[in-house]
Amino acid sequence: MSSPPAVPYWREAGAGPAVVCLHANASVSGQWRPLMSRLADRRRLLAPDAYGAGQSPEWPSDRTITLADEVQLIEPVLAQAGERYALVGHSYGGAVALRAAAQEPDRVSALALYEPTLFALIDAEGPAPNDADGIRQAAATAAAALDAGDTDAAARAFIDYWTGPGSWDNLPEDRRPGMARSIANVRRWAHALFTEPMPLAALPMPVLVMTGSGSTAAAHGVARRLMLALPNVTHIEFAGLGHMGPITHPDVVNAEIERFLLAAT
Repeated sequence: MSSPPAVPYWREAGAGPAVVCLHANASVSGQWRPLMSRLADRRRLLAPDAYGAGQSPEWPSDRTITLADEVQLIEPVLAQAGERYALVGHSYGGAVALRAAAQEPDRVSALALYEPTLFALIDAEGPAPNDADGIRQAAATAAAALDAGDTDAAARAFIDYWTGPGSWDNLPEDRRPGMARSIANVRRWAHALFTEPMPLAALPMPVLVMTGSGSTAAAHGVARRLMLALPNVTHIEFAGLGHMGPITHPDVVNAEIERFLLAAT
C-alpha cells in the first residue's frame, strides 16, 4: 500500500488576490512574515515550509528529489490559493516558483523572484568552468562533510558560500541547529537545481527578477539568463545587498515586491 501524500505546513494571512511565498534553502516560511504583515490588508498570503524545513515533513524516500516534487508538496497550498495567484520566491524557492509557473502558467498572474537558483540555465549554455562553479564546489564540499559526519562543516561550506567567509561562525548559537539539519538535503537541492531546465519563453506573466550587487557569480549568472529568456521581465538590483537580501533587508526588498504585485495583480 502506498503511503499518503505528504502535506506541508503553511502560514496564512490577509485577504484579497492570493500570493504564495516560497522560502530559501536553510530557511523557513517565517522569513516572509514581514511581507505578510505589509500586504495583509490588500492580499491573501500563503507561505509553506518546504521539505525538511520548519514544520513540513522530511522527504519520505531515498529517491532523488526534483523541483516537480517540491511543487507537488505545495499543491494543497496552491489549491487553497485558488484558480489564480502570484508567486514570490527567494533562492531555491524562486526555482520552485519557476517550476510551478511552467507547469500551470495560466494560473500564475505574476512572479517576483529574488535570485532564483536555477543553475541548469547556466550549465545549459556550456559545461564547467562557468558561473556555477562556486556553488557546485560548495555543495560538493558540504556533501563530503556530511559523509564524514560533520554537519557543522557542511553548514559552514554552504552558508559561507552564500553570505561570505565567517558567516556560519558568526551566527547566533540558537540559529545553527535548525540550519545545520536542513543542510542534510544539499545533494537533493543540487540535483534539482542543476538538472531541470524549463521552457522559460513559455511563461507569459510579468516577472520581477531581483538581485543584490554583492551576491555571487552563480546568482548573477542565473539572473542574466532569465533576463534573456523571459518575455515579460523587469530587473532590479539592490546596491550592497547579498543573496540573503530578503532576510537581511526585508523592508528594502519587500517594498519592491509590494510595488510590483500591486501593479501586476
